[in-house]
Order: sequence, then structure tokens, then C-alpha cells
Amino acid sequence: MTSLSPDLAAVAEGTKGFLPPDEAEALLEAALQGPPGTWLEVGTYCGKSTVHLGSAARDRGAHLVTLDHHRGSEENQPGWEWHDASLVDPHTGRLETLPHLRHTLWDAGLDEVVSVVVGTTQQVGGWWATPLTLLFLDGNHTEEVAQHDYAAFARHLVPGGLLLVHDVFERPEDGGRPPWNVFQRALREGFQEVSATGSLRVLRRP
Repeated sequence: MTSLSPDLAAVAEGTKGFLPPDEAEALLEAALQGPPGTWLEVGTYCGKSTVHLGSAARDRGAHLVTLDHHRGSEENQPGWEWHDASLVDPHTGRLETLPHLRHTLWDAGLDEVVSVVVGTTQQVGGWWATPLTLLFLDGNHTEEVAQHDYAAFARHLVPGGLLLVHDVFERPEDGGRPPWNVFQRALREGFQEVSATGSLRVLRRP
């Protein structure tokens, strides 16, 4: 499997997030096959996956846009399993991951290859018009938003473009259904599966 350079690997390792090592390596390897052009990551959090995608984008001559409202998904909120109190902004009392992403990009030296868009996918999906050569879907995992994100952005993938979907679990007892349903929808709509590693699925638009 392909790995990050030691410096970038150290940054990724020290960044908060939910990306197991085998899936991180598979994400990097898939992205290194991505065509040049504009790539879009939906769901940034603190930037762990952004380091992998940004490194590949630099290698491939692509530019990565990473999109998040930076307030955390439902499972990141107080009282939920994946809440991290250290990410709460004392000024607003709400989760705030944007400063952590800024630090991650600075430490990784990826500012020149990554553009940060702060907003909901509903806000950005309404005006997004740029063709994409790679799309990584790892945002909100409710059925409504997951389906919205696929519909809003996958239509911009050019022929030969890659669609990567995270947190895809075939068995309901292993995880939520919305990413699985998005994966199945993509297959029905003609995407071809390239690989599967853990909960990461890689597809290509013919």
C-alpha cells in the first residue's frame, strides 16, 4: 500500500478524526490514481483525510476543495458518543473545528493545494458548478443529507472521475445505512466499483 511521507504521516497521526490506517492508505492510493483537475472533499472535520487527499492532489497536479460547516455532525454534539469537549469554542459554546483544520494544513504545508470552503452542503450545492475529477463523500450521515450531497455533487463528476464514499457498511449492525444507500444508488446510476477497503468504497464514472 502507498503511504504518506514521514512528515505528513506525523501530521495526519496527530490530527483528530475517524479514519483507520488501512482506510487512510486506501484513500491515498485511490487519490493517487485521480485525474488532475478539481477535487472536492465533503466533510473535513479537523483535516485527517484532507492531509491524504491534499498530498495526492499535489502529486497529481490537482487542486483540492474541502467543504464543511465545521460545527460537527450529530454524533459529535454533546451527549453523543463521538463528542470531543476540547473542540468546543468557549465564545459560542458550539463545536468549532475550523481552527484545527487551519493548523493541520499549516503543519502539512498544504495551504497552496487546498482551498477551504466553510458552509453547509445545502448552501454550497446550490451554486457549485465546477466539474470534478474526484469527489470524496464523508459528511453528514443522515439519510436526507447524505442523499442530498450525492445528488448535489456527484453530477459534476466528469467521465473517468472517481467517487469515494466513506463509512459504507453492508451489515446494518456495523454502522448507519445512509452511506450504504448512497453507494448502492451510485451503482444503480452507472458508477463502477473499483475497490473496497474497510468502510471505504472507490467508484469510477464511466
